[in-house]
Amino acid sequence: MNIAEWTKVDFIIKDLKSKTKKEVLTELSEVFLKADLRIDGETTVEVLLEREKLGSTGIGEGIAIPHGKLPGLTNLIVSFGRSKSGIDFESLDGKPVHIFFLLMAPENSAGQHLKALAKISRMLKDEKFRKDLMEADSREEIYNRMVEEDRTLL
Repeated sequence: MNIAEWTKVDFIIKDLKSKTKKEVLTELSEVFLKADLRIDGETTVEVLLEREKLGSTGIGEGIAIPHGKLPGLTNLIVSFGRSKSGIDFESLDGKPVHIFFLLMAPENSAGQHLKALAKISRMLKDEKFRKDLMEADSREEIYNRMVEEDRTLL
């Protein structure tokens, strides 16, 4: 189980345009619609906003990992977004978020969903990895850095 199975270069937004939590969730979800994954964008954002009501997925250190489960989805999918200026995401530390990993899982996939969250959390503990994500010049560079970091955890 590795990040290359869940995401692809097309699911990476190197410069988010969003300014609010809902806009970020919408923008990060839209990459899945462009890939024709046959998911409903409005439902996806609703699921994510409902999850946010339980507590912000902005975990601090400039990181947020919004996540949810969708009926009809067959595989875990992950998008990535970066905001150089930062976005208020009601993070636990009160600071703006710069790095976003959005996970959407099939409705009945608790184990897979939790393993993916744990893996991404472990990857993001590495300060150099976070710095590399912020300094990368292209979506391809961000993707390659994710894959490299994932390999170090095997």
